[in-house]
Parts: sequence; C-alpha cells; structure tokens
Amino acid sequence: MPTYDYKCKKCGKIYEVNHKIGAIQMKYCPSCGGELARIYNAVGVVFKGSGFYSTDHKKSEGKSEPKASKS
Repeated sequence: MPTYDYKCKKCGKIYEVNHKIGAIQMKYCPSCGGELARIYNAVGVVFKGSGFYSTDHKKSEGKSEPKASKS
C-alpha cells in the first residue's frame, strides 16, 4: 500500500498514512480537528538495464538504413 503524507493547516503536525489508492483521503486532523492538506513528494525513478532510452533507437554503426525505391 502506498504511503501518503498529510499536514494539518491548524497545528502543523505531519502524518504518514498507509491506505489503498482508491481509499478516501483524510480530511481532518486527529489531534485538533483542523483541515489536512496532502503533501506531494518527488519520487525518484531509475531505469537500469539494456533497452532504456539511449539504446532503444540507436543506429548500429555497421548497418545502413534501407533506401527508398524509386518508381
């Protein structure tokens, strides 16, 4: 399950909550009852292995592209 961060607009407490993607978001602070705002964090993604970006469509050095035939 994904982890979501919420911050209370009234008391400033930050909460980490695990719930399903389709679940209803938290709206109120459990401590003071203030309104919660969801915090969005950057996620780092690293693609490793062959076939990613630089090797996907790279031309081979020894081969040439097929030439269009003239009609």
